[in-house]
Amino acid sequence: MDTLYAEAEYIMSMSKQNNSDIAGMLKIVVDRYHTVVDRISDPRTTDWPLMQSPVPTITMVVTYLYVILLLGPRLMRDRKPYKLKEILIAYNGAQVCYSLFMLYEHLMSGWFWDYSYKCQPVDYSNNEKAMRMATLCWWYYISKLSEFADTVFFVLRKKDSQITLLHLYHHSLTPLETWILVKFLAGGHGTFSNLINNLVHVIMYFYYMVAAMGPQYQKYLWWKKYLTTLQLLQFTLVFIHSAQLLWLDCGYPRFIGALLLLHSTIFFGLFSNFYYQTYKRESAKKTIKSE
Repeated sequence: MDTLYAEAEYIMSMSKQNNSDIAGMLKIVVDRYHTVVDRISDPRTTDWPLMQSPVPTITMVVTYLYVILLLGPRLMRDRKPYKLKEILIAYNGAQVCYSLFMLYEHLMSGWFWDYSYKCQPVDYSNNEKAMRMATLCWWYYISKLSEFADTVFFVLRKKDSQITLLHLYHHSLTPLETWILVKFLAGGHGTFSNLINNLVHVIMYFYYMVAAMGPQYQKYLWWKKYLTTLQLLQFTLVFIHSAQLLWLDCGYPRFIGALLLLHSTIFFGLFSNFYYQTYKRESAKKTIKSE
């Protein structure tokens, strides 16, 4: 028995030691993470809501995917789709106003005045215009969280065909991208893509708002095809604008420029596939049927 007790005490002591070693290693990793992040992050945004750590944003994205892919479809399986007409009109109308506000702020914070369309560094000072742009970047980040509702409405209305790879990729990636924007680069060259995105979203959410009003308004939505074309133009402009960072140096990180190039290329490919599947392929099918 004494031997068994001794072995048990030894195992327990080793377990405690291992736990202590793991806790120590985790503490070192966390400390080093904070050291690196604090060194390269934007000091102006450190204490802003949701900016202390990426964990809340990652948690929200994971929760969003769980609700959309698993929980939502399971809850709606034996239910009739919800109409949500008034809610959709109000939501899309609010998104139009929100996007208009951010479009105006992007212009007034620099892009209409003194921002260079060739290469624009981040102004990390506390002057009024720099802080206005930094604050706007945070509101832009919040807008990407609010857009989770787009997919929730699809689930509640049983519009499963609308929840494509493109849709999920876009809605799960952009909150992470915009968190990085606010945390490290709250201003400068990369906000051009936000400016263009706000312009597209004003038009896009206006389209959705009219579509939600009912079948009698469908005759006013003949320009849906051109909305997708506008989105393709958006990513083309972002690609060209970001590519300038490869040979121009104004202090804005070229690595971020390369990521923006990759980002716009992926989105252009996904939207091109959507355009082909929705318009070209359907047009070809109609031609074959008519023959």
